[in-house]
Amino acid sequence: MELESLLLSRDPEVLRVLRPALDKLDISVEVCTGSEAASEILASKKFDAVIIDCDDVYGGTDVLREVRKGSSNKSSVTFAILNGITTMQAVFGMGAMFVLQKPITLAGALRSFNAAYGLMHRERRRYFRLPVEIPVTMLLESGGNIKVTAFDLSEGGMAILAPKPLPDSAISQIQFTLPDTAHLFQLKVQVAWKDGAGRGGVRFLELPQASREQLELWILKKLEQRQRAHLTGNSDPRAPIRR
Repeated sequence: MELESLLLSRDPEVLRVLRPALDKLDISVEVCTGSEAASEILASKKFDAVIIDCDDVYGGTDVLREVRKGSSNKSSVTFAILNGITTMQAVFGMGAMFVLQKPITLAGALRSFNAAYGLMHRERRRYFRLPVEIPVTMLLESGGNIKVTAFDLSEGGMAILAPKPLPDSAISQIQFTLPDTAHLFQLKVQVAWKDGAGRGGVRFLELPQASREQLELWILKKLEQRQRAHLTGNSDPRAPIRR
């Protein structure tokens, strides 16, 4: 599961040092040299890490502030590169999680990226939507239930497909069992969206500790299996996991 990063910098020395550091951790990097272009990219694409040269790119600190205000990358791990102008206290207040001081060394960059590596993977698992095909029972507050199929799953919710448009009645809970497990999930949810064709998305409101641990471990296991299969060419990583 390769991680992805965006680097905003026009300093060739920064790129010379950071690219091999990111490569060592299997983190791909997309390089942008202007703040306006970086803002456009960040508005349309999700990155695991955003690295911003705050002092030597005009508008760099503005981009750092925008990251936390946007919807796509507000939870991304953020790095601020400083060159003696902006203070560490200032960039932490703007949303930076890590700071790199120029001149950047390979050893220093590796220390920072290693420290952030676990955070990047945790965030990737949280938002990553895994294709599945799982039967789900939706319980209505007005009574009764609806049988639907989940077609993707994340740690925060799932997308579903019903045989007919979802009713206006509030949905109180969902029930499902993950493939290859015996753990029954009974979760309070909120409908995040729905259309007229029976498709919709639900957000998990309350996830008991035991269920959270089961879900996190199951998703991590499936992601690792798919990554291995993809690297060896043995299967299609996009194929849904069926029950």
